[in-house]
Amino acid sequence: MNKNLLSVAIIILAIAIVFVNLLDPFKKEASEEKSNSDTEEVVSADEEIPGVDLSEVEEGKMAPDFELTTLSGETVRLSDYKGKKVILNFWATWCPPCRAEMPHMQNFYEKNKDKGIEVVAVNLTNMDNGKKEIEEFVKDFGLTFDIPLDEDGDIGMQYQAFTIPTSYIIDTNGRIASKFIGPMDELTMKNLTKEIE
Repeated sequence: MNKNLLSVAIIILAIAIVFVNLLDPFKKEASEEKSNSDTEEVVSADEEIPGVDLSEVEEGKMAPDFELTTLSGETVRLSDYKGKKVILNFWATWCPPCRAEMPHMQNFYEKNKDKGIEVVAVNLTNMDNGKKEIEEFVKDFGLTFDIPLDEDGDIGMQYQAFTIPTSYIIDTNGRIASKFIGPMDELTMKNLTKEIE
């Protein structure tokens, strides 16, 4: 009896394996169709977004200048930092990776501000929770670098900050040396700024 039961179980298992393998090509086909439809929604450099030139912020190109007001009410332009290496960062208070990155950014800034390296952390204010929240965030983290407010979202869009944090490393001539998506630590900032003029 036990041998018969074992034989039946083996046969059922074999049938199940054959059945799953027969269905697998259909699953792959459905998966590929879904994947293709997902891919169509991703913006490539060849596509156009109204009001945005995706080729404008490529490595090796001059970083587009902008003018914004900082949290402290001062007007700053990116061109004000020419002659210095710049970490241009895009962030928001509600973003957990941004929160994780900020202490590293502040420490890096403290160690390097007298060595010709600036941190310009553009807050995506149009997507954030208001100036009061930003002020509390800056106070809680003890941030001392410039924090321009992108109140209309134009600069974040221009710099393709679709995922945050997004950072650009800009050389002393105002050229984009590299783009980094995601949170950076001090070592990453050091390595990215060390290799540029």
